[in-house]
Amino acid sequence: MMSKSRLLSILRKNGGRSTTNKLATVATRHYNRIGLSSSSTIKYDYRSFSAMALQQHQTTNPNPPSSSSYVDHSHLYNTTYHPQAPEPNYTDLGPTSKLNLFTAINSAMQTAMKTDPTAIMFGEDVAFGGVFRCSQDLREEFGEGRVFNTPLSENGIAGMAIGYASAGGTAIGEIQFGDYIFPAFDQIVNEMAKFRFRSGNQWNCGGVTLRTPVGAVGHGGLYHSQSPEAYLAHTPGIVVVMPRGPRCAKGLLLSSIRSKDPVVFLEPKILYRSAVEEVPDADYEIPLGKAEILRTGTDVTIVGWGTQLRTLQTAADLASKEGISCEVIDLRTLLPWDAECIIESVKKTGKLVVSHEAPLTCGFGAEVVATLQHECFFHLEAPIQRVCGYDTPFGLVFEKHYLPDEKKNLDAIRRVMEFSL
Repeated sequence: MMSKSRLLSILRKNGGRSTTNKLATVATRHYNRIGLSSSSTIKYDYRSFSAMALQQHQTTNPNPPSSSSYVDHSHLYNTTYHPQAPEPNYTDLGPTSKLNLFTAINSAMQTAMKTDPTAIMFGEDVAFGGVFRCSQDLREEFGEGRVFNTPLSENGIAGMAIGYASAGGTAIGEIQFGDYIFPAFDQIVNEMAKFRFRSGNQWNCGGVTLRTPVGAVGHGGLYHSQSPEAYLAHTPGIVVVMPRGPRCAKGLLLSSIRSKDPVVFLEPKILYRSAVEEVPDADYEIPLGKAEILRTGTDVTIVGWGTQLRTLQTAADLASKEGISCEVIDLRTLLPWDAECIIESVKKTGKLVVSHEAPLTCGFGAEVVATLQHECFFHLEAPIQRVCGYDTPFGLVFEKHYLPDEKKNLDAIRRVMEFSL
């Protein structure tokens, strides 16, 4: 048990740089809001802070959630781990609705906020629904105290998420465009990713999920088309996720929000309206750190993530007309990534093509290639191929030439097959 003044003293003494002040401010406001004096004592853990947040929510919400709807996630906040939950059986999840990507994201956040009264959602313009409408109607449903706008400060959004999560809450922050996540890198890389490790597991900010749209959109140009996943995947201590469509997006986002590790959730913006699927209305989760085999094959393994899966599926269809059987795999989670799944596939096919929108040099595909070269050297029948964006800034008028489309991927499939002739 410790007093408020003692807790703030520890935060200022052991915290790092600006985050100490953020944490102290969050803690102070949290104490003040729930009416604790400086002499009051608490047990600093997730359960007690969740109870405080629930108490505060019930006093300000005319329709507080029942105790049966409150989900205690305290068991998720002990040590870094990679979930091993089973893949959901969609046929057993009941009724579905036809959703595109942004409405599936909205459904996931609505579900998370209904089941966790400590969950808040914030970012630039999110109170109005956000520029892509992902948070539409959430403020009206959950109130301005749980869904609210922030200043134009990505660093501040990330810092606030860390502070709120360190006090036991669930923070869903939105970075309006992935291209502008870079100002938040100090908080993400030096604070969020290291918070648990540097405290010897005394503190953590595992309740953070930062969402951001990424990738080409047809007209985004230099500053609204980038794919920053490789930068993020180089950061031990966070989880990096990128869905390929609405159904997996809902399950992955719910897993991310409820994960005990901080997550950066990358949403391919071109799919917000163009990708449509039947999505279960139920609350379901898809395990993080697990790839999915979308199409089984015997000749070539093709690996991608996000929007690129649509291109790879088309390339596989074209290859099948030439008698080439492709196994198409969606990584879904880039950190940690499911190397075992890819290794087993390549041992079967002997050939690998990896494709992503981001530039070739030091793209995440390089990590996949290096690992498979090491693990499957004696199984490889052809040089591994990478089909990626060019090592240039993303040019607006050259977007069609820049993107690794189905024709470029088909050429790579043909090249690896030449070694089998």
